[in-house]
Amino acid sequence: MLQMNRSIMTHRRLLLFKWLMIFLPSVTVAVGHVLVAHTGGGEHAGGGTLDLPATLLVTFLGLVLTYIFVETLFRVLQRLQTEALAREQDIRTMSAVMQERERLSRDLHDGVAQLVADLLLRLDTIKELVEANRPQEAEAELERLHGVADEIYEDIGESITGLRANVTDRGLVGALQDYVDQFEERHQIPTSLRADDMANRLSPPAALQIFRFIQEALTNVRKHAKAREATVTLTSHGPDQLTVVIADDGQGFTSGSQRNNKARPLGMTSMRERVETLGGTFHINSEPSSGTQITATIPIPRTRGEDGHAALATPTG
Repeated sequence: MLQMNRSIMTHRRLLLFKWLMIFLPSVTVAVGHVLVAHTGGGEHAGGGTLDLPATLLVTFLGLVLTYIFVETLFRVLQRLQTEALAREQDIRTMSAVMQERERLSRDLHDGVAQLVADLLLRLDTIKELVEANRPQEAEAELERLHGVADEIYEDIGESITGLRANVTDRGLVGALQDYVDQFEERHQIPTSLRADDMANRLSPPAALQIFRFIQEALTNVRKHAKAREATVTLTSHGPDQLTVVIADDGQGFTSGSQRNNKARPLGMTSMRERVETLGGTFHINSEPSSGTQITATIPIPRTRGEDGHAALATPTG
């Protein structure tokens, strides 16, 4: 939507510039011809009388020649603009693909890879217990192994759900609502979303980063918080700032416990990197038995189209 508005503003400016280039030279020539006629050139035609047909003819010829030149020039400019927009779209698509690859590799490293390593370790433990004829302990270990397999299944499901999210077409708020609904249904954790329309002003790459940020935060809620409910809030503060808050009423954690848990700090690091990439700030507030609140403040840069529109809308005089 922002891209379309920016294109419309650019097109309007180009049209304005085009017609100014057509009329200004011709009007200048006409005015010059009139001034010459009044100051001396018209003395030979009757003592300063204005030769109207000649002035109109000069103006018309100037308009025709200028129009031909400007129309040719602007056709070239429009073709170059079309090619530039196509390249911009290709770059944006490649950037989104690279971000998705980075996210998948991070998810595999932070989640599935560690769980698979845990699964293999438990398999070795079960084998040793069976060989030592300790069936009760082996059975208990099998139960834990089943839990690890369930967690791997959940992580893969989260990754697939994230891949299916269409932030560009649905908008950030729409895509988040779909994801929150699926998250609540799949994990039985009541989750509410509150957001204003300002969130949809983010560019597609920034919106995708925010979506992944919230997805990772809710994954932490599912894995670690033991929460009864969670909330996601996107609130604007003026036209240039968006605050994102993900809160839960779970068990919370301290800095020391965070360092002792490998999965959790890696997820936090990933979220912090996403926010800082957008030029924002990241803060965690958590205490044992008091839940966790993750806050990110994101700047919303004004586009050139919006700046131009604001300038045109400002009254003068």
